[in-house]
Amino acid sequence: MESAVRFVICGVGHIGRRHAALVARHAGAGLVALVDSRPELAAGLATEFPGVPFFASLDDYLAHGPAADVLTVATPNGQHATQAIRGLRAGLHVVVEKPLALRKSDAEDIVHTALQTGRFVFGVMQNRYSPPAAWLKQVVDEGRLGQVFLVQLNCFWNRDERYYTPGSWHGTRADDGGTLFTQFSHFVDLLYWVFGDISNITARFRDFTHEQLTEFEDSGLVTFDLLRGGSGTLQYSTAVWDQNLESSLTVVAEHGSLRLGGQYMDKVDYCHLRDYQMPELAPTNPANQYGPYQGSAANHVHVINNVVATIQKRGFASTNALEGLKVVEMIERIYSLK
Repeated sequence: MESAVRFVICGVGHIGRRHAALVARHAGAGLVALVDSRPELAAGLATEFPGVPFFASLDDYLAHGPAADVLTVATPNGQHATQAIRGLRAGLHVVVEKPLALRKSDAEDIVHTALQTGRFVFGVMQNRYSPPAAWLKQVVDEGRLGQVFLVQLNCFWNRDERYYTPGSWHGTRADDGGTLFTQFSHFVDLLYWVFGDISNITARFRDFTHEQLTEFEDSGLVTFDLLRGGSGTLQYSTAVWDQNLESSLTVVAEHGSLRLGGQYMDKVDYCHLRDYQMPELAPTNPANQYGPYQGSAANHVHVINNVVATIQKRGFASTNALEGLKVVEMIERIYSLK
């Protein structure tokens, strides 16, 4: 019987709590500590996760906490890089919530530190685990589309004052980084994972409803060329009224067209490819619920399965730090046009 992979969770907000709950329930994992800078959370967490010690800082945990194998970083975006590097230097494997970092240079530091320490870095890019995304990747890798002509990504979500609450890190330039980092980096990841890198970027940014809520744009129109051929657009907004509209991906190619749609790119809306019959796909997990607003499909359980399998040498990392770095770099290149 393999020993359980021991996790410490740093940052116990919405997402960190989900990581903690999934680790606690996982047969091959153990939750050994929780870290958060808000001491007022300690009492509630003690009820939710009995017997799991709470630390008010990562340094405090590293100095006095029980041994672990994996540090999960689920803090505000601006803290991801420094905390991931602290974990790696302490000999821990690291799971980093999206985005890996807010600057390419910081992401590169994470990659270099992982190589120096011989530890794994897992990026949380949960869209890859949804059946429509996995199917799209397979169809493209098998060459069924022929030459890709056009790729269109639409991400139209609602993020209003219920999300950007006063005093929270959401909406700040330093800790949030921007709409593409916090809301849509996993869609940029999907673009890179399936279709590769982009060039010849142009972009327009607008701020329609968030002037009082955030320090950055709420909408953007981005055009680009794919290095492998073809062109694309990314249109995104968090100014949608009241509830999410959609996230969709449309592909026009030499041998046919397809479209992934739904609120969270959770279904195949259209598939018409030469000599191809669409298979029956497994159902997509439901959306993450955050009270008044929703996030993307709840695929974190797959992330934790992959981390446990990789560390127990039963599998390979399905998301690595180099891919996380590419996503940060692509967003940085888009934002450099502001």
